[in-house]
Amino acid sequence: MNQDEQAGYLWIPGATTVGVVCRDGVILASEKRVSYGYLVVSKGGKKVFRITDSIGAACAGLVSDMQILVREVSAYANLYSLDVGRPISVRSAAKLMSNLLFARRLTPLITQTIVGGVDDEGPSLYVLDVLGSVIPDKYAAVGSGTEIAVGVLEESYREDMDIKDGKVLVTRAIKSAISRDIMSGDGIDFLLITKDGSKEESVKF
Repeated sequence: MNQDEQAGYLWIPGATTVGVVCRDGVILASEKRVSYGYLVVSKGGKKVFRITDSIGAACAGLVSDMQILVREVSAYANLYSLDVGRPISVRSAAKLMSNLLFARRLTPLITQTIVGGVDDEGPSLYVLDVLGSVIPDKYAAVGSGTEIAVGVLEESYREDMDIKDGKVLVTRAIKSAISRDIMSGDGIDFLLITKDGSKEESVKF
């Protein structure tokens, strides 16, 4: 890797973002640091977003691109529910986001996204890349801390775990990544989604 390539790599925004499907819902979480190369731009960045009362998204990448993407998906989801008379499903929300990302493939939104929520089919989770690939999964991690976080998830994840146990696992996975990934840190934002709705929580450290 030459100096130019090395310098270019340093300016990729980092994050550790995790999603987990539990017996009774879905957990989306991300740490709070917004970095740009060696500079920490913010210690209170928000990378976890509510799309509807029962669907959320957690992202890693450029915060501006995350915000634009989530705002668009949220608007389309609201239009869908007004038009059809029922809430959009998690799969449809993920596919909608996929279409928006693919439509911009020549000038892509620089964000990896996890979409999760609870609908009539139960809790579900989808991972999307920059070009809009949609991959269903039970747990996922994206961002610069992925390798460390996914190791913790793979070791301890169980399909029958409840939201309380899932939150403990997600916290452990993100803390492990924070301890080794310089671009992640400063706390964790959670979005806990169950059939009764969604709840946001935040921890600073």
